[in-house]
Formats: sequence, C-alpha cells, structure tokens
Amino acid sequence: MRKLRRGKVLGWRWRRNPLRRPSDVVEAWIVLVAWTVAIAGAVVAGVIGSQIAHRAVEHDRAGRLPVSAVLVKAVPGGRDLVTGFKYDRVRATVRWTDAKGITRTGVTDVRTTVKPGSALTAWTDGRGRLVAAPMNTAEATTRVILAGTGAALTAGLTVLGAGCLVRLRVQRRATEQWGAEWERVGGRWGHTTG
Repeated sequence: MRKLRRGKVLGWRWRRNPLRRPSDVVEAWIVLVAWTVAIAGAVVAGVIGSQIAHRAVEHDRAGRLPVSAVLVKAVPGGRDLVTGFKYDRVRATVRWTDAKGITRTGVTDVRTTVKPGSALTAWTDGRGRLVAAPMNTAEATTRVILAGTGAALTAGLTVLGAGCLVRLRVQRRATEQWGAEWERVGGRWGHTTG
C-alpha cells in the first residue's frame, strides 16, 4: 500500500486557482508585509538600542574618577552566617583626599585580603562621593549586546504580533462571509430521498 504524502505548496496564495479566495491574497500580503517590517524594524531597533546603551555605559564610566585612598577599618567577615557563602569583598571605611585638598571618609567595597592602613584605589563621582568601580569592558559589551538584542526582539515580535492580529481578523471576516454564503446556498441541499 502506498503512503499518501501531503506536501506544502509554497506560494499557493499567490498562484491563480479557482479555489483561491480574495482573503487568501490579502492574508499573503499581510504575512509578507509583517515579516518585512518586523525584520527591518528589529534591525533598526537593535542598532538604536545598542547605541543608547553604549552611550549610557560611556557616560557612566566617564563620571567615575579614581582616587588614592587608605583603608581605615574593614567590616570583619566575608562569610555569610546563614548560607556559609564566602565573599571576596566586604564593606569598609576608607579615607582619601579630594581634588580640593579636603580629607574625606566613606564606605566602599574592598577585597577581604586588604589590611587596615593599606593603600587602595577608590572611585568617586563628580561631587566627590564614593561610588562603585566602573564596569569593565566585558560587562559593558554584554550590557550593550543585551540591550540591542532586547530592543530588536521587542520591536520584531510586536510587529509580528500586530500582523498576526490583522491576519486573524481577515480570517474571521472570510469565515463569516463563507457562513453567510452557506446559509443562502445550504438550504437548497435538502434530503431528496424518500
């Protein structure tokens, strides 16, 4: 016994066919336009999103200035009492002299191996407040890539979703028209036996 294989015919909505409805052509155009706009929009949104993220990372990096500081006092520990997880950084009090010559103290993260009285590099913002160290190149690159990818996916999926909704509306309208036509013609097909 031969197996009957049903194959998909590409572009069947575009070919001349007596069974093709006008709604099939409209659906084909909707799919084509939705995919084209989704791909183009995703590329544009991805590029713009990554550029915005890159500017934000560069602005953040430019606003952090390194200062030479001395460790005054470290918080003991480095190990979480509940989980037992060992941390490589702890909060500590440091002292530094700002650009105006004023000696300041503040709390920042330091490695657990640094002893009180040791010199270290701390990071300040434009106002002289302690801030976290700037992102390294790998972290910045990852953030830019994720922002661009997220923007591209959001834009592309939004356009495809809108295209799908429009296509469903066209299908519903075609089904309603088919139902109305069936109501007109279907009554003539009664049982003729008997």
